[in-house]
Amino acid sequence: MARPIKKLSAVKVKQEKTPGYYSDGGGLYLDIGPTGSKSWIFRYARNKKAHWIGLGAYLNVSLEAARAKAEAMRQVLGNGQDPKEIRLAERAKAAAKMTFTQCATAYIEAQTPGWKNAKHAEQWTNTLTTYAAPVIGPKDVALVDTTDIRQILEPIWTTKNETASRVRGRIEKVLAWAATRGLRSGENPARWKGHLDTLLAKPSAVQGDEHHASIPYADIAGFMESLRAMEGVAAKALEFCIYTAARTNEIIGAQWAEIDLEAKLWTVPAERMKMKKEHRVPLSGRAVAVLKAMEKIKQDDFVFPGMTKDKGLSNMSLLAVLKRMDRTDLTVHGFRSTFRTWAAETTNFPRELAEKALAHAVRSEVEAAYQRGDLLAKRGKMMDAWASYCAKHSA
Repeated sequence: MARPIKKLSAVKVKQEKTPGYYSDGGGLYLDIGPTGSKSWIFRYARNKKAHWIGLGAYLNVSLEAARAKAEAMRQVLGNGQDPKEIRLAERAKAAAKMTFTQCATAYIEAQTPGWKNAKHAEQWTNTLTTYAAPVIGPKDVALVDTTDIRQILEPIWTTKNETASRVRGRIEKVLAWAATRGLRSGENPARWKGHLDTLLAKPSAVQGDEHHASIPYADIAGFMESLRAMEGVAAKALEFCIYTAARTNEIIGAQWAEIDLEAKLWTVPAERMKMKKEHRVPLSGRAVAVLKAMEKIKQDDFVFPGMTKDKGLSNMSLLAVLKRMDRTDLTVHGFRSTFRTWAAETTNFPRELAEKALAHAVRSEVEAAYQRGDLLAKRGKMMDAWASYCAKHSA
């Protein structure tokens, strides 16, 4: 004969104050403590041993809700499982959940000691915060899917493909880390081969469409005159950046140990170069003048010191100068394009000189065979000509 259930009434549960256990049947009990507190208990026997599981306080769990929980427990028992073990497993699983942002932070922290360039961590954080976090940042990493990845990448795939490709690769690595930690399962939705390559255009087909806003070379002298009137370390850094046709990362990480003022030479170490190859930069007279001005206020190892001791400028500092000049139509990288166009359209310097100055990869094996040196002396003349052109019609 089945044991009766639903023996309690809502009125009884509400009004009863005497401490003790009050059975509702089917293993469900109302527990009234010495102080009058009320809570629900589910009792069951397994392997001839009694077990008790709390189902919540009466203030939070009504009689009907407690009965529903008890019924779920009875179903677990009917399937030959232990409700307590199931609950512990669910709690462990819930505790193990991490959002994508939490996983990204953990991955970056784990990888930072092995990255040669200290700026990598900042670059990873910035790109994932800008592009991935708005879509999947607070989402359980186990639930990130292809639809999420498409939502992140499609708006920037053709307009900012180099950036988009980096974002895709970084998301893929974070999700792989999460899978290794047991936080997700299945295929990686950010993988390229055999997956996203069927949805998005090949990077090589669209990267040519990505351009950095630049200033016409005919206007560079006027711009430089305005720039020299700006105060601050970042303004000097941007000026030096333009004279040397360097990248932002190369500039903000520049240290005095890399500079030879007497030889008018700046040697950028391989770890700070995009192609991971040491790059020698001949310095024009105007570039040297910027360095001498910075030497007068030298604080530490960095040529262009940041606000924090023993740290260079942030990677947004040069862009902030353009913003202060009301030139948000320009990008720092765009000045490299201005230099390249100037060299091609107004000078007789060979193309390979400008490519070497920009530290671009050699395009062919034949070209490489004839360019084993870095053409430093010839590049020196070209950079002198560029600095003179930048100063044209200005003091």
